[in-house]
Amino acid sequence: MARRILVVEDDHDTQDYLAKALRETGYTVEATASGREGLVHALSGAFDALLLDRMLPDLDGLSLLKSVRAAGVQTPAIMLTAMSAIDERVRGLRAGADDYVVKPFSFAELSARLEAVLRRPAETRPEETRLACGDLELDLIARTARRGTRTVELLPREFQMLEYLMRRQGRVVTRTMLLEGVWDYRFDPRTNVIDVHISRLRRKIDAEGEPPLIHTVRGSGYKLAALS
Repeated sequence: MARRILVVEDDHDTQDYLAKALRETGYTVEATASGREGLVHALSGAFDALLLDRMLPDLDGLSLLKSVRAAGVQTPAIMLTAMSAIDERVRGLRAGADDYVVKPFSFAELSARLEAVLRRPAETRPEETRLACGDLELDLIARTARRGTRTVELLPREFQMLEYLMRRQGRVVTRTMLLEGVWDYRFDPRTNVIDVHISRLRRKIDAEGEPPLIHTVRGSGYKLAALS
């Protein structure tokens, strides 16, 4: 079965060129000029690789990729950009890109890079470096957290707990799961350690006037979610 490639590129000449060349190479191609439409397609997990333009009119490629990775979709992604600065490439790679190609590029090089990322076993692809839930973002490399424009100062255990919750956002996390996943306990210590730490974390994450992200599920545990 032909590999499926999603091309998100707003320059129509470039989009047509890529789609035609990829189809001639044997790929099945879906192409769009819209970042928001591309995000919907990418979140389906139905593609073998993503080719994402960095600058798009409605939702830029970097934000698109962050949303895809935050949702747990690990489809290999190559960023296409006219910006050649090292800092820009680092941002893309840290956002979850598997490779970065600077425009103008030759199709032969792009095709070779695409083949390379498709050959990689899933476990060898770059690990997530950022997690997001609503306007809360966790940088797993710098070990920092931000909520909107403000920095959230977290102790090491609080960071571990928040990372655990963010990796399971939208799902109920029980106290037992937190004890095992964060404290490495395989027994109930008969203390309120979880409730105390959640209370402290909630005060830091959910500041006054901000929509709450940490929710108590009565009788079950806790859930991290950006509720509309």
